[in-house]
Amino acid sequence: MPELPEVETTRRGLSPLLEGQTIERLEVRNGRLRWPVPEELPGRLAGARITTLARRAKYLLLDTDRGGALLHLGMSGSLRHCTPDVPLRTHDHLILHLTNGSQVRFHDPRRFGCCLPLPETGEVHPLLAALGPEPLDATFNGDYLFHRSRGRRGPVKAFIMDQDIVVGVGNIYATEALFLAGIRPGRAAGRVTRAEYERLAGFIRTVLGAAIEQGGTTLRDFLREDGTHGYFRQSLRVYGRAGEPCLECATPLRNRRIGQRTSAYCPTCQR
Repeated sequence: MPELPEVETTRRGLSPLLEGQTIERLEVRNGRLRWPVPEELPGRLAGARITTLARRAKYLLLDTDRGGALLHLGMSGSLRHCTPDVPLRTHDHLILHLTNGSQVRFHDPRRFGCCLPLPETGEVHPLLAALGPEPLDATFNGDYLFHRSRGRRGPVKAFIMDQDIVVGVGNIYATEALFLAGIRPGRAAGRVTRAEYERLAGFIRTVLGAAIEQGGTTLRDFLREDGTHGYFRQSLRVYGRAGEPCLECATPLRNRRIGQRTSAYCPTCQR
């Protein structure tokens, strides 16, 4: 599913194409997403001028001079900027028509994404209220992880994937960062040292930053805003490689199930 790097890649690609443009209309071809698209949203956005396209965690925030909308790509969603002559696909559920003649199409085969209005009063949307810090912000560091982890017996991988702790560290990127930090994914979060968390926080930033620069990780459904694939998959060191030799020590990588996710790790390099 699209994670933080994929969403940030989408935001960076679409921002210069959308900001300053005027919305002609929002066409709802199928509003039965994770939450139904509110009937009043097309009316609110019609004629609005787009001011910014921002991101919070894995949500895109479309701000206009008449209010805004919150978008989530769900498990299989993508946004594509194109011209009207590009053939529609079956699961193009929403189309944002711009007055310059271009379109942004929200494609979501599984319909787990959403498009909801942002509060007009300046309040925080309920979906954003309890989120932890951004992993690329200065407030996220090893000391923060160390203090939040004290007394926790659950696996460190589940800990850093908890959106209340830090946002956007999905399965792929947690697996890769833990490998680089030399920490086994199943170790109790409360038993990871301050120095190890400092190392882990740094590698989380490194892995996410590299993924953003390479356009995200295309495993199955994700496409960038121009319809092309992300290339970070070619840089994966452990994710999806269980049974293959570790790139550092040649020990066969193992799999462990944590929560509902498989976690590849090196029994030699990670302790």
